[in-house]
Amino acid sequence: MGHAGMAATVVRYLRSVGAPTSAEPVDALPRPELRAVGEDERAPLDPGEFRRVLGHFATGVTVVTAPPPHPGAPPAGFACQSFSSLSLDPPLVAFMVARTSTTWPRIASAGVFCVNVLGADQGPLCRSFAVSGADKFAGVEHDAAPVTGSPRIAGAPAWVDCTIHAVHTGGDHLIVVGRVEALGTGDAEASPLLFHKGAFGRFEH
Repeated sequence: MGHAGMAATVVRYLRSVGAPTSAEPVDALPRPELRAVGEDERAPLDPGEFRRVLGHFATGVTVVTAPPPHPGAPPAGFACQSFSSLSLDPPLVAFMVARTSTTWPRIASAGVFCVNVLGADQGPLCRSFAVSGADKFAGVEHDAAPVTGSPRIAGAPAWVDCTIHAVHTGGDHLIVVGRVEALGTGDAEASPLLFHKGAFGRFEH
């Protein structure tokens, strides 16, 4: 299935949940009404405690990007720490995105994305991509990934160019599976940017 087929699959998904599917800027998916337990069961976990405990798990940090919907429009991108390799055969990766994200519908409409793995010195860049509504690509050097044309950020130690393979619901997030079309490294010796207990850090060899 080509890029158009992948995009059509995602558009069908968006329509199934009542989200707009035009190439123009679209509204975020509505926040679902979810409960971890029923009304007659124990109280849900405290969100702050959930974040505190899970914050002990250190992760890498990425920026997920997608090409602009039409010439002259800005590309899409957001900071993402919930990224993982998924399968070797076929080559699949996955990332998680909040269903309230305003960037996700633009990535879904494109049907493609590039995962930019950030280096230890790219913390400020990560923060700029975590801000909603700003011109995230202002002053950010990038070129086009070889297969999908998604922005490939200069200085990133590694990049993974993907087409959307599947989208699954995971509570208040979506689990996006991408099929890897191309990948490579920049400065392969650069230390990774890590996120731990709400703060950035680096791995020391």
